[in-house]
Amino acid sequence: MKRNVLVIHTGGTISMMEDKDTGSVIPGRENPLSVQTSMVANLADVRVIEAFHLPSPHITTEHMHEIKRLIEAEYENQEFDGVVITHGTDTLEETAYFLDLTISLPVSIVVTGAMRSSNEIGADGLYNLISSVRVAADPLSKNKGVLVVLNDEIHSAKNVTKTHTSNVSTFQSPQYGPIGIVTKRGILFHHQPTSSESYKVCDITKKVTLIKAYAGMDSSLLGAIKDLKFDGVVIEALGQGNLPPEAVPGIIELLNSRIPVVLVSRCFNGIAQDVYGYEGGGKQLKEKGVIFSNGLNGQKARIKLMVALSQTNDFQEMERIFKN
Repeated sequence: MKRNVLVIHTGGTISMMEDKDTGSVIPGRENPLSVQTSMVANLADVRVIEAFHLPSPHITTEHMHEIKRLIEAEYENQEFDGVVITHGTDTLEETAYFLDLTISLPVSIVVTGAMRSSNEIGADGLYNLISSVRVAADPLSKNKGVLVVLNDEIHSAKNVTKTHTSNVSTFQSPQYGPIGIVTKRGILFHHQPTSSESYKVCDITKKVTLIKAYAGMDSSLLGAIKDLKFDGVVIEALGQGNLPPEAVPGIIELLNSRIPVVLVSRCFNGIAQDVYGYEGGGKQLKEKGVIFSNGLNGQKARIKLMVALSQTNDFQEMERIFKN
């Protein structure tokens, strides 16, 4: 018996075409995947929804929330076994992680995209769509959180990130690797996440910014963030979670204004920890109330802080959320 899979198209390179005269990759009047969806009809009973047709740099957290609400509403109207979301690759990992944090339905959820537009030689969109429908239709894909499937690999939304500007193998999970692979004969999982978390989110309107630390960084930008009345800030800190000493007064100002500061490392391997005790070191920052994230990259920590701020204003509770 075929399983039921909902396919939601949101745009991105996977749905674009290359202009043969200029070489520009742009959205067409219609999504070519809408025509190609018939190629997956033998894999599952597929129902297709065109949510929007946007390049991924145009995707906002409100669009992510709209996808969440759409999936939940469709499931309430007609239950299905899995969902595949096609998405541009630039912000794909952020949408995938937002859905991972906010959806608790008993279905497989897969996000996919493409690095080459539909009419380029070696276009990978249709193949990734087929692979994703196969994964979403596989009962073993349930209870593993939101999955990202491209290039014959299955990654967890929490760990995957875009690592190359143009290569088809751009999506990798530093330190952890993929949790499974797609083969001609089947879907093979070799490990799975050890924990999961889910939060009820009614809105995602808090203003959270993301900045990267650098040698000689001072407090001027941190002061501007305070003056602009942001609700939170994520900093990609140096090394294990350290900042130049000139940045510390700005951190203290933010914390005194009840603006949470979350630290991740600008290194893509390892996690930020409160190890160093010098001025601006992680130990000092944690003692002052800075929250350390448990291995997320900056863009995902921003999503998580927005979700956390929708739940609480208590710093200790936010710190607990970031330990997951």
